[in-house]
Amino acid sequence: MSAAKMNTVRAIRTNDDYEAALARIDELMDATPNTPEGDELDVLVDLVSLYESKHVPMRAPTPLAAIQFRLEQAGLTARDLVPLIGSRAKVSEVLSGKRALTLPMARALHQHLGIPAESLLGSAATLPTTQAGRNYPLSAMAKLGWIPRVRNMVARADELVGALARAAGAKSPQDGILFRKSDLTRQNAKADPYALQAWCWKVIASAREEKKADAKTRAATITLPFLREVAKLSRFGDGPKRAHRYLAEHGIVFLVVPHLPKTYLDGAALALEDGTPVVALTLRYDRVDNFWFCLLHELAHIGRHIQRGDRHDVFIDDLSLRDSQASTQELEADEWAEEALVPRQEWERSVASRNPTPASVIGFANEIEVHPAVVAGKVRHTQNNYRLLSHFVGAGEVRRHFLEP
Repeated sequence: MSAAKMNTVRAIRTNDDYEAALARIDELMDATPNTPEGDELDVLVDLVSLYESKHVPMRAPTPLAAIQFRLEQAGLTARDLVPLIGSRAKVSEVLSGKRALTLPMARALHQHLGIPAESLLGSAATLPTTQAGRNYPLSAMAKLGWIPRVRNMVARADELVGALARAAGAKSPQDGILFRKSDLTRQNAKADPYALQAWCWKVIASAREEKKADAKTRAATITLPFLREVAKLSRFGDGPKRAHRYLAEHGIVFLVVPHLPKTYLDGAALALEDGTPVVALTLRYDRVDNFWFCLLHELAHIGRHIQRGDRHDVFIDDLSLRDSQASTQELEADEWAEEALVPRQEWERSVASRNPTPASVIGFANEIEVHPAVVAGKVRHTQNNYRLLSHFVGAGEVRRHFLEP
């Protein structure tokens, strides 16, 4: 395709424009990235996403749905609503839909549980009970191959998203969010819950397939010494691939699943129905230091939380919030990840901790058997100076391991 043809790409203003763009996308789906055809495909997908976002607005939840979702998020029960609503009888009536919220109730729920006022006081806005698939980022999902690219995707959204949901064990797009947003996780407040749910479904569906292919391996118990062995794999040039094999040998599913727009996501830790541990990373920051910290952090969640407690917990992490959100469980995962990568006693006595020159970083990395990027990342985070040692962190050196055959 010539550069001149690229100039025919126009804004999508009508349904006819939308249908024409989808048809052209169908023609370009096999285009090679970084070619004129690949660039045209990227532009068209972005234009379609923008059109869908404007013409298929996300609906706000009902007050009852907002309350129920917040209870699940915070791990609360109906009994916790009594001080806010007035009595157990009133709570029962509100949750059964027999009693409408009063203004004082709405104010109390907003102030004490953080439920958005517009969700509590909105008029006829409801959670979608039909055509829920329209709320998902369809074009972005199709671009990644999670759903097929077809004409009139919005009209067939439930069908397309439903197939992904069923592959993950859900019944339909109307099923609830597969993760619980709570104070225990580092989840970005700006994240689109539909995009996050789609990502979770893709992770679970892929993990189920991988588990099916290797069902005989029983998962190892993840401990700090286990994480230390994983960290030592970083010193090899193909360390990310070695980590994938090592975890598979120990019954742990490790996936790389690209993030969707508005997910603000680095990784997640969860368990399948049978207890199989799953760690998924997005590699949104393609750096060696970031990869190893994210991997060890999610593995720590498996070992410290999921294997020791409720295997239905799902940890969703935006690790750019590492210094601003500090729940107990997140701090515990940080602690194990940091100790496995750079043991504290060795760090405190090292020259690199006091005078992080290139020579001291390389020498210390060799001493503790990790990649120099791991030590450089430790220095940068400890000193809160991300301009230091930037040539050591291995930018652009991870994603290629998972793209190559």
